[in-house]
Formats: sequence, structure tokens, C-alpha cells
Amino acid sequence: MTSPADLARPSLEQARADYDALVAQGMKLDLTRGKPSAAQLDLATPMLSLPGDRFKAADGTDTRNYQGIQGLPELRAIFSEALQVPVGQLIAFGNGSLELMHDTVVNALLNAMPGSPKRWIEEERVAFLAPVPGYDRHFALCERLGVELIPVAMTDDGPDMDEVERLVAGDAAIKGIWCVPKYSNPTGAVYSDEVVKRLASMTTAAPDFRIMWDNAYAVHTLTDEPAPLADLLALATEAGNADRVFVFGSTSKITLAGAGVAFLGASEANVKWWLALAGKRTIGPDKTNHLRHVMFLRDAAGVADHMRKHREIIGPKFAAVERVLAEQFTDTPDVTWSTPTGGYFVTLTVPDGVASETVRLAKEAGIALTPAGATHPYGKDPQDAIIRLAPTFPVLDEVEKAMAGVAVCVKLAIAQKAA
Repeated sequence: MTSPADLARPSLEQARADYDALVAQGMKLDLTRGKPSAAQLDLATPMLSLPGDRFKAADGTDTRNYQGIQGLPELRAIFSEALQVPVGQLIAFGNGSLELMHDTVVNALLNAMPGSPKRWIEEERVAFLAPVPGYDRHFALCERLGVELIPVAMTDDGPDMDEVERLVAGDAAIKGIWCVPKYSNPTGAVYSDEVVKRLASMTTAAPDFRIMWDNAYAVHTLTDEPAPLADLLALATEAGNADRVFVFGSTSKITLAGAGVAFLGASEANVKWWLALAGKRTIGPDKTNHLRHVMFLRDAAGVADHMRKHREIIGPKFAAVERVLAEQFTDTPDVTWSTPTGGYFVTLTVPDGVASETVRLAKEAGIALTPAGATHPYGKDPQDAIIRLAPTFPVLDEVEKAMAGVAVCVKLAIAQKAA
């Protein structure tokens, strides 16, 4: 007897015919990286005419000159609430938060942090927990620096805290965990209050354990009401673990990706430690660019208004992804996808052993997808089931065409595996 699951699967013959028709279209589309589109970048183009002939910061500092390594206070004030870091404990730096994360790990390897018995490079082994699926650049950073990655499962509320607590309590070599707490890359999950509280207060074998809190999508909502997020730094401070937290963020997907501003927030002790080391390699960040951002964004309300314009551009693209996937796979066994309320990605989960073949087929058809496995440490998804979709960069029509093509590739990969 034919089951409902069998009826939901296309025949191999039909799947191949549909794929041949797709290839014949000669498409050249890209859903690989979560980049802002040209239309989004155009929103901030007027910023490039600033600051005109006004180079003085609020305190009278000439932003064209040296010094001011912590960044303009008025810019830090604009993002203090969104990043949940007091102004005095927030650093505004160059254009990339990844650079700040890299420098923080390197600094910890080479210089003992507050509460650290010795430099991490002197440890026999250094490991970080990696919630999966997660952000490939976090993983690549650790791989480059020789930091071991230990996968832990992501849930709809954040990392599996039972597993996290078990691991960090029993292994002093585990020095940190990577977290994208709001509209997580790539699932769109938002950490629950309980998860944040447990991260802030959990017992760790390593006295110098650090939470790398990459709040990259703090203001990137796709809905009218942004998702709430508990204040990790405040909770950790209350629990006596103020030094546990490093908060990161940037304007890269708010203003101009190549000319934005990145932020680092932490305890007073951590900030003092970080700035002292940063002062050995730089005189200070581009404060003229900081001032440009202050003039353009004005305040937190100005940021929210600017992000509404972003939402008007990318919202229909996410809706198109949802529509195509729902039309093609609602009744297909073992095919599911995330429906994020913010951020830049959709996670497509296909039957085990199908993701790599789907990506390969898409490439042959002219549709570039992020490599299967990129969402896991060392590029290895044990189930070969996760595909990260990034719909922001192409124009809407291209997103619709690319997603229709992805659906064809998934169906052929499933049919081939079942044959």
C-alpha cells in the first residue's frame, strides 16, 4: 500500500525532468552569505557626505586627531540599550565585530585575563562550546587559533543548557562558548530568559570561562515588535560573574557593511584589560566615522526608524522563502525550515544524507548555496541535513527564482536517495 509519505515524494523520473529544465534556464544566483543588498546600502549612502565641516564631538574632541581609543561616547550611548551594556563599559571601534572577537581570543591566548590563572596559550588544551547549527566564522576563528570546538545542540530557546552545564562543570579546558542570542545565525532562534539566566549563573570548572555574546542582530527584527532578550551582562554581574561576558555588535548590516562601527562590551575589568592591550597596536579608531554615524542615526529611535526601512526591503524576501518552502514541502517527510522573526537567515533541514547533494545539484544549476556542513565545526554536519539560506542580497525576483530552484534540487536529492 502506498503511504502518504510516498505520495509526498516525487518520482525519480519526474524529479530528474524538473531538474533538467532548471539547468536549462542557465541561472546565476547566489544565496550564500548574509550580506545587505545594494538597496539596503543605499539607505545609508547619505551618511558619506557627513560630517561635512563639523569635526567636533560633543565633548569638543576633534575627531580627525589621535586618541579616544574607547570611541565616541555619544555613539556608544546610541547603542548602549540595544546591546545591553552601560555606556562606560562599551567600546566603539572599527568596522568589523569579527575583528574584535578575533582580537579578544588572541589577547586571551597571549595575556592573562582578569580571573585567569595564566595565559590560555600556556594551557595544555583550550576548548570552546559551539552551539550547532551555528556561525561558520566563529568556528573558523577557533580552528585558525588552535582552539578545540565541542558541538552542543541548539534548541528553539538557545543551546541545550543541560549539556552545556554538564560540560563546563566537568572540564576546566572549556574556556568559552559562542552565542548569537537574538535571531541566531542560522536558525533565527532567540535565547529564552531561562537560558540566559543559566548561562550567567552556571558553575564552570574554568575560573576564566567566557561567553562570547555576539549580538549581531540586536535590532534586526522582521516584525513590528522586536523579540525581548534578557540582559546577560547584568545577570552575570548579579551572580558574581561579571567578568564572564564579552558582548559584541556592529552597524555592518545597519549602515554600510564595509564602513560601519563594531562594538565590544564587558565588565569594567575586562574593558580595562582589553583597552590596555589594544593601545599597543593602535592609537585609536576612526572617530570621524563614529561622528558620521552619530549625525546620521541621531539616537536609538533613529536606529529603529532606519531598521524599519531595512525591514521593508528584506521582509518580502523572507516571505518569499517561506511561501516557496510551504508550497513545495508542507507534506514532505523530514523537510522542515525555520521561520525567523529577525536576523538574516533561514535554516532548511532536509532528510539525513541529502544536504550535500542538494548543494551540489544547486551549484550545477547555477544557484550558489552555503556549503553543507558550514553550520557545524570543522565543516562537518554528522547528519548532512542542514542548509543555510541567505535571502537578503539578491533582489526579490531572484530570491523567488532561486528558492524555486532549491526546491527542485531538494526533491531530486531525496528521490535519488530513496531509489
